[in-house]
Amino acid sequence: MTQLPGLLDTEAIRKDFPILDRVVHDGKKIVYLDNAATSQKPRQVLDALNAYYEQSNANVHRGVHVLAEEATALYEGARDKVAAFINAPSRDEVIFTKNASESLNLVANMLGWADEPYRVDAETEIVITEMEHHSNIVPWQLLSQRTGAKLKWFGITDDGRLDLSDIDEIITEKTKIVSFTLVSNIMGTINPVDAIIRRAQEVGALVCIDASQAAPHMVLDVQALQADFVAFTGHKMVGPTGIGVLWGRQELLEDLPPFLGGGEMIETVSMSSSTYAPAPHKFEAGTPPIAQAVGLGAAVDYLTAIGMDKIAAHEHAITEYAVKRLSEVEGLRIIGPTTAEDRGATISFVLGDIHPHDVGQVLDELGIAVRVGHHCARPVCLRYGIPATTRASFYLYSTPAEVDALVEGLEHVRNFFG
Repeated sequence: MTQLPGLLDTEAIRKDFPILDRVVHDGKKIVYLDNAATSQKPRQVLDALNAYYEQSNANVHRGVHVLAEEATALYEGARDKVAAFINAPSRDEVIFTKNASESLNLVANMLGWADEPYRVDAETEIVITEMEHHSNIVPWQLLSQRTGAKLKWFGITDDGRLDLSDIDEIITEKTKIVSFTLVSNIMGTINPVDAIIRRAQEVGALVCIDASQAAPHMVLDVQALQADFVAFTGHKMVGPTGIGVLWGRQELLEDLPPFLGGGEMIETVSMSSSTYAPAPHKFEAGTPPIAQAVGLGAAVDYLTAIGMDKIAAHEHAITEYAVKRLSEVEGLRIIGPTTAEDRGATISFVLGDIHPHDVGQVLDELGIAVRVGHHCARPVCLRYGIPATTRASFYLYSTPAEVDALVEGLEHVRNFFG
């Protein structure tokens, strides 16, 4: 068994994840390497979901009976846990959404409807990057089309890093919002947050960070980041699907208008007008994802107990080993950084002239689960002149043996296609 420095006790951790014992395709034990798409869930999260539905299921904030009060306490308790997890100055800065995509759309729509000085209009500019997930491209394209604002973006270097050589020309006095990913979901690149935020602050632009691939894997401190908004999702961090988070600075949330209208987000309603509740409820119209929030709270407890710094160290060791082993596969080309420096635990690659979908299908027959396609980051594939990639992504329960299985599987793929 390969031993690497900094590894977690994966033997103990994997016992918490029932699905990792699953056997597929003639008794092969599954090797799950699709964590950038969604992570698996530990028993602690599954138990929390079951306990909520079995013991405390009710709508929140509205009832005075015991179940409603219990559900409200669990829901708002999850908000407290998330606030502590990201070091938010106030729990009221944590907004629950259904996923990171909704969180990013929420920011874009707030700015499109806002009054000065935040309003995005035809005289202003929006800045993103070429390596964004579609969830951090399309909302800004829609806002640009609706308002006439100019959409600009940073390009990518040949080695998978952001090209900031023209940062002063990209982020200008006209820039109202800079929105970018902390960690690329296709290449694993960890982006230089400080340099981008520093320039944005120089011109008075707001900053929104997509932390969907960061929150599950590293310490996420919103105060240290100094961004204005941070979005992430629960299902990538051992939590359930259907729950996302938008963190925003309190003063911005107070000033910006709501995006969705309905129950709970109001203060008063008449037939002619309405006033709105304070944040976060101003942005949480209707019945929220209650059970999902409870599950996310349990996920935060689970990750916190292990330690995000230890998880980051484990993944760095696994990634470093994976980059080395993959470089030994003849004809394999990594798309993005080819070292473990400033990169997360996601590696995309192409294998000679074999289409990634064929690679993925043969690996699946061996029990190895990877992702194939453009990973909702098609501009990256266009940048490198490829139709798609195969993507292997690791997490706290990933092992060196699974990396070895991937490499052996790829050798089988190569031999299969001659």
